[in-house]
Amino acid sequence: MTKSIANFLKKPFICTCIAVFFGCLVACLILLITGYSPAMSLAVMFNAIFSRPKFIVNIILKSTPIILTGISVAFAFKSGLFNIGSEGQYIFSTVISTIVGIVFDFHPIIQIPLVVFSGVFAGALLGGIVGFLKAKFGIHEVITSIMFNWIALYFCNFIANSQMFHKPESDGTYSINPSGFTLLMYDWKFSDDGVRFFKQNPFWGDIILKTDFNVNFLVAVFASILMWVFVYRTRKGYELRVTGLNPIAAENAGINVNKNIIYTMIIAGALSGLAGSLSITGTSSHNVHVLSTFENNGFNGLSVALIAGSSPIGCIFAGLMFSAFIYAGQTLQFKTGAPSEIVNIMIGVIVFFVALVKIIPIIVNRFLEKRGNA
Repeated sequence: MTKSIANFLKKPFICTCIAVFFGCLVACLILLITGYSPAMSLAVMFNAIFSRPKFIVNIILKSTPIILTGISVAFAFKSGLFNIGSEGQYIFSTVISTIVGIVFDFHPIIQIPLVVFSGVFAGALLGGIVGFLKAKFGIHEVITSIMFNWIALYFCNFIANSQMFHKPESDGTYSINPSGFTLLMYDWKFSDDGVRFFKQNPFWGDIILKTDFNVNFLVAVFASILMWVFVYRTRKGYELRVTGLNPIAAENAGINVNKNIIYTMIIAGALSGLAGSLSITGTSSHNVHVLSTFENNGFNGLSVALIAGSSPIGCIFAGLMFSAFIYAGQTLQFKTGAPSEIVNIMIGVIVFFVALVKIIPIIVNRFLEKRGNA
């Protein structure tokens, strides 16, 4: 019986659940110390997530970019690389997608793939440069990635303020042409028939009319499954994992380590680029703005990858949880006055305990050894 419980506690999913529990526990203790009711705060957060259909849909939609950037970081982890440049790749792809979406205005069948894949290419280009510098000159990917993050941010500001793309009396560019939108029923829902339908069906009105209802989450799920298959069911995926585990052994086995480093960063960059381009096509206001600091979609992806244990499929659930915490944290501050930073502390503690999940099997093994000796 004890051994069965021990084996159960050693499972990665259970270890992650334990980390989430301790994260919530620490957040509750901080709320209690600072004079806020943990029960009331948790109730407010729960209602902010589940009380209305549009809240659930918004959480799903907001999770899409951090799921994709999470997969990007997780994939790089599997290959022994640290893609901290996911933020820059995301920003750079939003800028390129916006430029392409403004300049061109084809039929949606052409326009949508053009805008999306321009962003994917932009992210892949930035990631590929980082991979090339690592493979060719041995420059650590963290250094070059951080530099490119800032380059992408200031390039975004340059385009947002440029005479060609800047929208007067705003802090951003013009929106991309509507032919590049990935919103579902965008034209119909504002038509007379659509308005009449939603008046008779308030449930669907709450979902479709009051959110940026789009297909982006389905794309993120498909990308997660595709990357899982690639990493665990293909020869190239096996080579990349071996390279990540032991590059010296991989090279001795005939695997081209340097080429795999470049491949990894190109794919990781492309995933972050996909996150950025889908944000432009599927989320209002379909443009980029002047940035005073990072938007954190890439950095949040890093936390998602850690919580998911670098599993592409796990990034879906970790991204949804992360998005729910952020969304609920905003409501928590509005309803109770509790600082939204409580949620950031909760997420930080969860990531901290996830980083320590390997300690749980060690503790369990020592407990079993003591019982055996006794």
